[in-house]
Amino acid sequence: MAPVPNENPLVAVVTGGKSTERERSLLSGKAVFESLTNQGYRAVMLDTTAADFDTEVRNVDIAFLAIAGQHAEDGHLQGYLETIGVPYTGSGVLASATGMAKTVSKKLVAEAGIEVATTGLIEPGKTTGEIVADLLATVGLPLIVKPISEGGSIGMVLARDTDTLTTAIARIDAEQGWFAEPFVEGTPVTCGVLDVDGSLMPLPPLETLPTSAEFYDYASKRDDTLHEYRCPAELPADVIAFIQTSAVAAHRALGCAGHSRSDFIVTTAGQVVWLELNSLPGLSHHGNLATMANAAGIDYDQLVRMILTSADLSGGYRP
Repeated sequence: MAPVPNENPLVAVVTGGKSTERERSLLSGKAVFESLTNQGYRAVMLDTTAADFDTEVRNVDIAFLAIAGQHAEDGHLQGYLETIGVPYTGSGVLASATGMAKTVSKKLVAEAGIEVATTGLIEPGKTTGEIVADLLATVGLPLIVKPISEGGSIGMVLARDTDTLTTAIARIDAEQGWFAEPFVEGTPVTCGVLDVDGSLMPLPPLETLPTSAEFYDYASKRDDTLHEYRCPAELPADVIAFIQTSAVAAHRALGCAGHSRSDFIVTTAGQVVWLELNSLPGLSHHGNLATMANAAGIDYDQLVRMILTSADLSGGYRP
């Protein structure tokens, strides 16, 4: 692992923010802060929306990014930290931006030879009827409508019929960036990747099973009573290995650093389809990444140290 700047660095746990994932970020930030302080690190919590954030963050040695969503996970925050010369955890500007822009990341991952879901772009300037006709022709029903640059399943709508699709399209602002992809029946699986001493380590994949919703939607993710985890996933060994290999390949294809988490769907026929990558996975104690790390024999404090010490402290340029 890379050395820290000094024997007792001041670590800023950067959290909060103004995205729709603010509450999830605060949970991650609190857990990371408590872990760092319990391990003897000097740490402070900084919310990017605070009036003194700009002043306070310039006084730290490392920024530990426990934050998600727009203006945080999409390269904006990373670019700011690069500009003021503060090292940070996670991916750089380019990987963060492409990881957040789902339609872009799907193209890059597909070029790396990984199977991705079909994409139906929702073009601004078209009428609702024209968009519906386009999606029926390119994607077909059932399908899921998604924002291009959001996380946590925010805004996603499952449409099994034309009426539902028409209603969904009429409610969105196409100028904000939306797309659709087929809704595939199968097992939703996520797989984390950690940078361990310069080598990429895939974690045991985790099944994310909604208990009532038709898919792992925003409500299911936020309520422990509405989902179940299985980790390791109850899938054949060859499928598990394929998911892990694909998660590492997606991490590399997007140029990620430190850690990431890729989401997949395993169809009833055993086909593995890559959906998207999260360059700053949630870090609550019972979140996906911590659960997968625990299944690999990595406790929460170890996970936090791994992420902290994977930060690029060289001061050199990275995309």
